[in-house]
Parts: sequence; structure tokens; C-alpha cells
Amino acid sequence: MPYIVGAYEHPLRDAGDKTLAELQVESALAALADAGLSKDDVDGFFCGPDAPGTGPLSITDYMNLNLRHVDTTNTSGSSYVLLAAHAVEAIEAGKCDVALITHAARPRAAKRAVGGMKGALVRNDDPQQPDFQWENPFGIQIMNVYGMTAMRHMHLYGTTAEQLAWIKVAASEHAKHNEHAFIREPVTVEDVVNSPMIADPLRRLDCCVTTDGGGAIVVARKEIAKSLNRPLVKIKGTGTRPQHQQGGYFEITQSGAAWSGKAAYEQAGVSPADIKYVSLYDSFTITVLIQLEDLGFCEKGAGGRFVSDGNLISGVGQLAFNTDGGGLCNNHPGARGGLVKTIEAVRQLRGEAHPAVQVKNCDLALVNAIGGQLGVRHASGTLILERE
Repeated sequence: MPYIVGAYEHPLRDAGDKTLAELQVESALAALADAGLSKDDVDGFFCGPDAPGTGPLSITDYMNLNLRHVDTTNTSGSSYVLLAAHAVEAIEAGKCDVALITHAARPRAAKRAVGGMKGALVRNDDPQQPDFQWENPFGIQIMNVYGMTAMRHMHLYGTTAEQLAWIKVAASEHAKHNEHAFIREPVTVEDVVNSPMIADPLRRLDCCVTTDGGGAIVVARKEIAKSLNRPLVKIKGTGTRPQHQQGGYFEITQSGAAWSGKAAYEQAGVSPADIKYVSLYDSFTITVLIQLEDLGFCEKGAGGRFVSDGNLISGVGQLAFNTDGGGLCNNHPGARGGLVKTIEAVRQLRGEAHPAVQVKNCDLALVNAIGGQLGVRHASGTLILERE
């Protein structure tokens, strides 16, 4: 399996003086420098639909890359986890040797909402969308769909608002050590449950931040990775799963992670008990809780108890998550947070996370991202990464 040899998270959270192309290229060059490579070593390029112009064609022309392979994918927040899996497949198929994956967004600078209706990055108001006639009349938005999902979980399993709040508390305890985090102030359970209601039962502090920024990773075949003077982070397993409404016969509290995780575990030859650190897509606190259940870290319905009392805080609980502060506190560029989740997992495996949150003996990490919306349609992507 190929290796992640370079990783870089752009430090800006409000990039008013940067173009999308500049954010993309600055991240790309920094990730290559981290790997000890140059742009001339890149022969495969991967990006999502947020790249300006004609996507990979515009960026690769701007960088003057000499490529054998390009790929672009749009599954919203999970796009870049799927692209990492695509890079693995391309390298193993001999289509490229060094794959560069970049992401950048600037919704804050552009004053664009991430979810909702008109003007949003994630749109639900296109009359050509096949589900438009059924969903648009009810004013569907990301917030109210996730609120509905959280309410359903509470109804089925007795999950409480206080239990969900512990997820935000853990993220904030990690973010206070991250100088680039958008929100660095720690919060308490009481702070979360007393913050303004957004979509019952989710409150303001149950929701992620909206930031500019981005990042890049470099994936290389084994022989190249082992020739570089960098810690070896192997992509040991991958899994993907689109999940939709199945004609109405589906359960909104179950995500595609139940299947993408199973595929990744099987390919890697590991189980949830082997994982030392998790990077999970955290658009809302309920998103994290459902992923933890579906990825097998606890039984279905037991997520509320699992996350309580600081169990996700590094050095305190059983399983550290999102030690950079995640999308809840650190960085959520343009509703596509899968790449920055991968970058923090690489930091953990290299031993390069902040000392206050570094997981001891971290040799196996899991990344999972949900793209689209729980409760309607989404795609889950899972990576299992190993330090050699």
C-alpha cells in the first residue's frame, strides 16, 4: 500500500487577501516541502470541485505540473478521504507514482453560507435535483436535517443534550492548544446546553465553525516513500459507501460509516480495538456520535454514554478524537473537512501533534468523513493509517 509522505494545513482561517488558487498552491508546495519533494516529482493530481476554474486542469496549469493522471470527486465533506483512496488505487494501478491532493475554500472571505438554501455552498434549491419537489417545499436545510437526526437518536436510545455537549467540550479542550484554531476558548457542558437553539435539539455550540483555509497531502508509492527522510505513514485500509434514502426504507441514525469502516478494517486486518486515535468529521456533535457507533467503537445507541465525562479528551479518556479541535473549533473550510482530518491523523502518527494532546504510542489511526447529509443522502469515506 502507498504512504502519505507530506502533509500541510493552511494556517489561515479568514483568507480575505488570498485567492483560491493561492491557497491551493501554497498548501501544495508546503506539503511537497514537508515530504522533501518538488512539484516536478508529482505525476498525479487530485482535487475536489472547490478548485477554481476547470478544477484540476486550471490548478495543474497554474502550477505547471507534468502529469500522467488527474482525478476529481464531489461527495461534499468526504471528497478528500475518497480522493486519498483513489490515489492509492491509481498508484497501485501504475497510473502515477506521486499523488498530490489539495483543498482550499474561502466561504468567510466570500461571505457565503455553508448550508441552507440560496447562496450556500451546499445547495438544496436546484429544480433539476430529483428530490427537489419532495424536499424544497419543506425548507430543508443542513441544520434542521441534523437536528431531526439528533432528535431521532434521543427518541430511540435516550441520548441527552448533555452527552452531545461532551463532544464539543473535548474538541475545545484540544483547540486551546492549537494556535491556529478558529475558536480556542474551552467550553463546559453547561455552556453548550445553554447556547442559543439552532435546530432542536442542536444548539449553536453543537455546530461546526465556518472558515477559509485548506491543506494538502502527498501520497507516494512504497519505494519513493522509503527513500525519503520522513516518518512512514502507510495507508493500510480504505473504505467508501454512498448512503441514501432507499425509497424510504432506511434509518436516519445509521451512516455509511457502518459499511465503509467495515471495508477499511477488513483490508487493514485490524479492529476498532486496535485504533489509538480517530479523526472524525464533526459538522455537528451528533455527526461524531453516530460515526463512533457505526465504526464499532461502541454499540449502537451507546454513543451518548461513550462520549460522556471526557472520554474523547486526549490523555483523559479512552479514545482521543480531533486533537486539533476539529471542525467544531479549529477549521472547517468550505464544508469539506475530510482533508484536514487526515492531516491531523498524520501528525499524530508522526508524533508531531501538540505535546499536550499527542497520543502516546500512536501507531494506528482512523479517519472518517461524512459528505452530504445524514438523514437524507451522504457518502462515508474511511482511511486506516499506520506508522511504520
